Amino acid sequence: MNFVTNVGVLFGFFVLMECVAWFTHKYVMHGFMWFWHESHHKPRKGTWELNDLFGFMFAIPSVWLTVVGAQNSDWRFYAGLGIALYGVAYFLVHDVFVHQRVKWLRTTRIPYFTAMRQTHHLHHAIHTKDGAEAFGFLFVLPKFIKRFNGK
Repeated sequence: MNFVTNVGVLFGFFVLMECVAWFTHKYVMHGFMWFWHESHHKPRKGTWELNDLFGFMFAIPSVWLTVVGAQNSDWRFYAGLGIALYGVAYFLVHDVFVHQRVKWLRTTRIPYFTAMRQTHHLHHAIHTKDGAEAFGFLFVLPKFIKRFNGK
């Protein structure tokens, strides 16, 4: 595979993971796996919460694809990297920026990032399995950008 194809696979899987994360968040985390995710909708006691186990679940296909694909440097290697890069972006945006689990990036004047943080806080305004909205992580819908930036 050539460089452009490899980058395309990597980027494609990165974007695909936002779709997988949205679906999983809405239908799995707020569905039959609520007993794990509920910890994320309650005040945290300590550093970790049961919800953090989802990160390990998402890492499994990333590691598997990367290891299997590395043997021949095929598309699976780049797919695994795309999933891993999404995981890094998710951690930086969700855990560091939005929830401040690491005290970095406390303020922003960038409208997209303001909307990202506020949209996720809107999601957390509901502390039950049902009734929440805004299940995405990295991609903020235009209606929320407009809503939280007054434009």
